[in-house]
Parts: sequence; C-alpha cells; structure tokens
Amino acid sequence: MYLVREVMNTKPGKAKEMVSKFKKMMPYMEKDGYKNGRVMTDAVGDYWTVVVQFEVEDLGDFFKGLRGATDQKELEEIMKGYMELINGGHREIYIIE
Repeated sequence: MYLVREVMNTKPGKAKEMVSKFKKMMPYMEKDGYKNGRVMTDAVGDYWTVVVQFEVEDLGDFFKGLRGATDQKELEEIMKGYMELINGGHREIYIIE
C-alpha cells in the first residue's frame, strides 16, 4: 500500500478555491480505488499550501489513472482553471509499512 501526497502552493488567497475543487473530486477518487482521502491546509508552514492525501494499492494503476483523469468530463469540469490557482508543488509517495 502506498500513501500519496499532492502538495500544492497556491497563489495568495486561492487555497480555499483549490480545497473546494478537491473536496468535489474526492468521491470520484474513491470510486477509482483511492482510499482514506483527505484535503488539508497548512497551519504553520508555507502560507496557502494545500495537501491532498490518499492511499493506493498499486502505483501503476495510480499513474494510469492520472493519465486518464481528463477523459472524465465531470473531473474536467471540477478541475477547470486549477492551474491558474497554483504557483507550484510536488508529489510525495511513501510505502506504508
């Protein structure tokens, strides 16, 4: 099992909008096998940081899902304009022991 964290640094004042997008996306992620999903914001770190965290069984399926996510019209609509909300970010992947 793997823990995946998508860490995004949003533009000033845009964290709430990014959180809203990911909360709307969570049911679709769960349907695709992503487990224990959470959307978090920083409390003391870099301002306007949004973290989406979830667990996956198989990294191959995870990466295949990333490539196919834009094929789903609902997800495309939810995430429309998200690139204008972020300055950058990174992905963390951990093995759950």
